[in-house]
Amino acid sequence: MSQPTVTRLRKSLEREAIEQYTIIPNLSYLGFDIVAFTFTRTKELVHPLWEEGRNWAKLQPNVVFASTGQGIEADVVVVSVHKDYADFVKFYQVFRRDWGKHLQDFKVFLISIRGSATLKHFSFNYLVDHIRKRPSK
Repeated sequence: MSQPTVTRLRKSLEREAIEQYTIIPNLSYLGFDIVAFTFTRTKELVHPLWEEGRNWAKLQPNVVFASTGQGIEADVVVVSVHKDYADFVKFYQVFRRDWGKHLQDFKVFLISIRGSATLKHFSFNYLVDHIRKRPSK
């Protein structure tokens, strides 16, 4: 492909399909050992709480993703990273203090980056490779 064609395709993708450029860091190298998936169920899904939740998540530097959703008797998931278990416990206490009155249930799934068997590394490259291999229409 010519350089102008590549530039045109990239700009088109940036307008339509690429929300942001990001890296996926080596969390262990950066001093993190725990990835926590916290699943909760709200007492009732109230739209005003969504904005409050969005603002709360922005203030938590270790929260890398938070969203409403459905499944496993939960309607909210928060993904966070922590240097160790003690750091996670502090975060979890703050989370429960700030949100406990709005939530019915908490379920946590912890991954030790250094101690768990990684079956497939987190990457969007797999998705890109899959899209490239699809037959064109």
